[in-house]
Amino acid sequence: MPVNTKTRSDEPELMDDFALEGEILRDALDKIASINKLLGGNNVTIHGVKTLINNQRNKKEISILDVGCGNGDMLRTLADYGQKNKISFKLTGVDANAFTIKHAEGLSAAYENISYDCVDIFSDAFKAKDFDIILCTLTLHHFKDSEILALMNSFHQQANLGVVINDLHRSKLAYYLFNAICFVFSLNEMSRKDGLVSILRGFKKADLQRYSTELKFESFSIQWRWAFRYQWIIKSI
Repeated sequence: MPVNTKTRSDEPELMDDFALEGEILRDALDKIASINKLLGGNNVTIHGVKTLINNQRNKKEISILDVGCGNGDMLRTLADYGQKNKISFKLTGVDANAFTIKHAEGLSAAYENISYDCVDIFSDAFKAKDFDIILCTLTLHHFKDSEILALMNSFHQQANLGVVINDLHRSKLAYYLFNAICFVFSLNEMSRKDGLVSILRGFKKADLQRYSTELKFESFSIQWRWAFRYQWIIKSI
């Protein structure tokens, strides 16, 4: 049966169950991170961060929040980038799944400038926090349009420099190619099913443009990046 990518799917993913834990979840988190890195996904986010800090090199410390941090791979990549380029980052990862946070903490034990928190990003306590940059890598598609508008409005107010979104392009070709990736990387059944659903919950450029218009963002860019994803940068200043 042909896949329909005209509109965003609202089918839930197995990983949306915040009580999920165990080896299957750990394997899924680690392989998602590995695939994202191999296909250049980390570079998309790093490029976004570089864009936002371009004129901030004299800032003593730059605080960065990673929303839906998974196993923390993006934060460790940023920490390594900061150390290599003599940029002081204070890095925080948040996720709604306590098991995921514990796994990320274990993998990041050697990084003194990375911390994690299990938190509800819709809570008033979270909205009261501010950071220089807020990142959301392969996480925004988990939410419905109304939730995305609420979150992006909050992120924009919380981020002193800006927000970097790195998420999936809703594409038939991406959907069919992912089946090949599942075979090559021996993804478990949960990862395979969630991956396909993720693509159908992903975005087209028109979606991101519509969100930007509705939220009245004044300074933003939307770029297609390999592999089948969009980089959406919203500047606060």
